[in-house]
Amino acid sequence: MAPSHSFTTILLVRHGATATTGTVLPGRAPGLHLAERGAAQAQAVAQRIGELAKKPVALYVSPLERARETAAPIAKSLGLRAVTERGLLECDFGTWTGKKLGLLQRKAEWNAVQHSPSTFRFPEGESFSEMQQRIWVTLEKLATRHRNRTIVVVSHADPIKAAVTYAQGVPLDLFQRTVISTCSVSAIGFTDSTPVVLTVNSTQSLRELSPS
Repeated sequence: MAPSHSFTTILLVRHGATATTGTVLPGRAPGLHLAERGAAQAQAVAQRIGELAKKPVALYVSPLERARETAAPIAKSLGLRAVTERGLLECDFGTWTGKKLGLLQRKAEWNAVQHSPSTFRFPEGESFSEMQQRIWVTLEKLATRHRNRTIVVVSHADPIKAAVTYAQGVPLDLFQRTVISTCSVSAIGFTDSTPVVLTVNSTQSLRELSPS
């Protein structure tokens, strides 16, 4: 009997833009909703995902409002129920949560955040290494649950960035070199051996998304 091979595709969607995107480190603070632009982005990404030939069979979402609001039109487009998954949460920024980025960038620790994140833990929060392990374990669990299918997860920039770079074998200290825009789609294929990165930070059509 020939050996079986699997290929499970996970589409990683960053939530849409909020009123503070790019100016504040929101973290896990509650009550942050999509801005008008973010809501439009969510509708657009739902349409792009809906055009896929291989329809996703499940949708998982971070518990935070901005992620759930992004997932809503995707769920409607695919006829799926969005399932909350805590492993998709934003990094826990601890006491940096809600601070303006302009102020944080003046801190001495900011250099470590940008250039040696594997050494950094947010005060009273999570380390980048813990975040990366958390998101990867979560994605592996979901890939096993939906073997040979396509699923969608809605999460946040840093966890998605950490997952994509891990799949590529990029050291965590270089993960800040990857950009994950609001409502972009990145895709990882989970196989019986090594993961395959299909696309990163896509804001265009996904119709031809497939391994070569």
